[in-house]
Amino acid sequence: MSQPSRGVNPIERIKLSNPWHLLAVGFGSGLSKIVPGTMGTLASIPFYLLLVQLPPLAYGIVVIIAALVGITICQKTSDDMQVHDHGAIVWDEFVGFWITMSVVPLMGLPHYDWQTLLIGFVLFRIFDMVKPWPISLLDRHVHGGFGIMIDDVLAGVFAAISLWLLVLYY
Repeated sequence: MSQPSRGVNPIERIKLSNPWHLLAVGFGSGLSKIVPGTMGTLASIPFYLLLVQLPPLAYGIVVIIAALVGITICQKTSDDMQVHDHGAIVWDEFVGFWITMSVVPLMGLPHYDWQTLLIGFVLFRIFDMVKPWPISLLDRHVHGGFGIMIDDVLAGVFAAISLWLLVLYY
């Protein structure tokens, strides 16, 4: 990958008319000047509320497809920005949050309960920001579109397990 040109902000290379870019930046949520990852996760909530109406198997299939297509979404946008895993790329946060919330229909919980949404949101953001092992290992050593996606997918898995345990025991 080439080095970014001096003086050119990678955000200026984003074109919202490009579907890859539009998805990568979470329909613009990743362009926030403050906490773009958190804004991306917030922006994923309405999509979760639509997805959770699907049967659990269909929900899972959509999330798996979103993760697999996300590799290309993130790679193409990262290449165009000439920066690996720029903070504006938040498609990985969308998928990670949807993975976190996948336990809600599986446990028969109310899909629209704001407390469950809040707990899932907080858990995912904690795992995504703190990046405990092995998430931190993947974040440092796996690159490209797969590298951008995998740490958030794993953060989503850790957050989903934590959410499941919290609901089960509390």
